[in-house]
Amino acid sequence: WTSQPTSAREGLSSMKETFLVLSLHNKLRSKVQPPAANMQKLEWSEELGRLAGARAASCLGGPAPPPAPQLGWSEALLPVGTGGFGAVLQRWFDEGQRYDYGTGRCASNATCRHYTQLVWATAGWLGCGRHLCPGSHGPSEAFACVYSPGGNWEVAGTPVLPYKPGPWCSLCTAGLSGCFKSWDHGGGLCEVPRNPCRMSCRNSGRLDMSSCQCTCPPGYTGRYCQVRCSGQCLHGKFRKEECSCLCDVGYGGAECGVKIRFPFHACDVQIDGDCFMVSPEADTYYGAKIKCQEKGAMLAQIGNQKVQDILAFYLSRLETGNRVTDTDFETGNFWIGLTYKTSKASFRWDVGKPSSFTSFAFGQPDNQGFGNCVEMQASAAFNWNDQRCKTRNRYICQFGEWAAGSPPAPSQGG
Repeated sequence: WTSQPTSAREGLSSMKETFLVLSLHNKLRSKVQPPAANMQKLEWSEELGRLAGARAASCLGGPAPPPAPQLGWSEALLPVGTGGFGAVLQRWFDEGQRYDYGTGRCASNATCRHYTQLVWATAGWLGCGRHLCPGSHGPSEAFACVYSPGGNWEVAGTPVLPYKPGPWCSLCTAGLSGCFKSWDHGGGLCEVPRNPCRMSCRNSGRLDMSSCQCTCPPGYTGRYCQVRCSGQCLHGKFRKEECSCLCDVGYGGAECGVKIRFPFHACDVQIDGDCFMVSPEADTYYGAKIKCQEKGAMLAQIGNQKVQDILAFYLSRLETGNRVTDTDFETGNFWIGLTYKTSKASFRWDVGKPSSFTSFAFGQPDNQGFGNCVEMQASAAFNWNDQRCKTRNRYICQFGEWAAGSPPAPSQGG
């Protein structure tokens, strides 16, 4: 019983009434107490609507349809003017006031089977019908709803509880991992997630739901197609995978068109002929990469233990607040020029080289939150951690080869 709903509805007088009946079912299901951890969002079934419509058209004559492994029924025959389906469903839901969730039984001389069927957590499809019926004591109205899969089962005389208690949506199945919130943002119903990847692609990129990867249009790159490509590289090489320029020494800017005078005065740390400059502000990974490039530098490439030890020592001695100008900076961590390349299934430096030396902290990289960019992490003695690229960190720029022709200053740490 998994026929998809279509524009043609059976069993109810209009699409509007169908929507209202379905919506009220889901609203009531999202209000159960104790809260339900596995309550599914109901969808309308045209086929079930026809069955319920036929049952209502019989004016509920004869015995009710027997419970089948796939179906569960609720029905009522009431005098005209009792309020329609809204009142009927509320009456069924109010049976829950006499239901003891601890024992799974109803108070004596009362019925709760309409309530338990209405809130049967694993029911996923619904069809309802109504019909005006003549009678010797005046007209009445027949109401019928059928649910698939059904409910109200027992095991060795013990009633099966209609749902599992717990925080809303905490026990949804893998296929129903979305969490639908009702109009007043109360409760939560398990549903097929609209976007199981929990991400979107920017700049008209296309999301592949199976791999949770963006296919970017020409001119953009990055996990979310958020990085605009350089149009041309005037003094440098175009990195196709990075969709950006790798500038020649002495040049900077997005297109390597800006002549850079090497900033000897800006070096915070000098190691074996390379100059490392620690930013005073914070930015995303790609923002930091661009700002280094505008200075004629690149994000730091840490190729051996000596460079790692010296930089970690220097960073550990920085006052974490005295040079920060960006109020968004909170982490105390620093970007370096290492990212995970899905196409290569490995971490690579921004210059394209694989990372032969690594200094990841214990348990890292763990890909928490799709961490494709690498930071030096303050809480781990500035060993490395994979982090989401949109995190705002300070960063380390590296200038290489001392291009201005002057001899390098003595390197720190020998």
